[in-house]
Amino acid sequence: MKNNILLIGLGYFGMTVAKKLTEYKQDVMAVDMSEERVDLALPFVTNARIGNATDEKFVASLGVNDYDFCIVGIGDDFLSSLQTTALLKDYGAKYVVARATSDAQEKLLLRNGADRVVFPEKTLATWTAIRFASNHIFDYLALDDQFSIAEIDVPKRWVGKTVHELDIRKLYHLNIIALKEDNVLIPGVDPTKPLTANQRLVVLGRKENIDKCFQ
Repeated sequence: MKNNILLIGLGYFGMTVAKKLTEYKQDVMAVDMSEERVDLALPFVTNARIGNATDEKFVASLGVNDYDFCIVGIGDDFLSSLQTTALLKDYGAKYVVARATSDAQEKLLLRNGADRVVFPEKTLATWTAIRFASNHIFDYLALDDQFSIAEIDVPKRWVGKTVHELDIRKLYHLNIIALKEDNVLIPGVDPTKPLTANQRLVVLGRKENIDKCFQ
């Protein structure tokens, strides 16, 4: 599905988001106060404008209610991020995603109109800690405060056994949603096919259950 997205702030975070959105064939209007940053973004976004998103007249000129999503990627000036978020909502933004670097910032952004707050640094820090503190976890994605998806080596004691034999869902309350073999993701799992040592499991469940099962 193609969305029309307004992206404000073209620092490293914003520029990366812009490139990825374009890869996914989304229409992106990028905004930044820096002419240099806007020029850098022009080759891969749908459109771009130079302007101050804390200026009410400038925000009014953007037609924010025409966008499916508005992303506030400002990271080096929280007051500007807060003002921009509030103005976007004042002018009819349907859904605003704002960037934060602390829990306090999250609360203020939500109170000022943000529909969703993201923590790039916190998310990466959590991933790094879990990845390198756990010998068995190769990749990790927190879905919320309770549930996660993890990529894990097949334990030696499981090699040659089937998912049906291991009964992982009943014993550990985990779901194996895919296999990875030779860096190729294989959606779904044949419960009657023996697991091999060169495979990895992609499992969904509570973090504590993942740790308990694969420690």
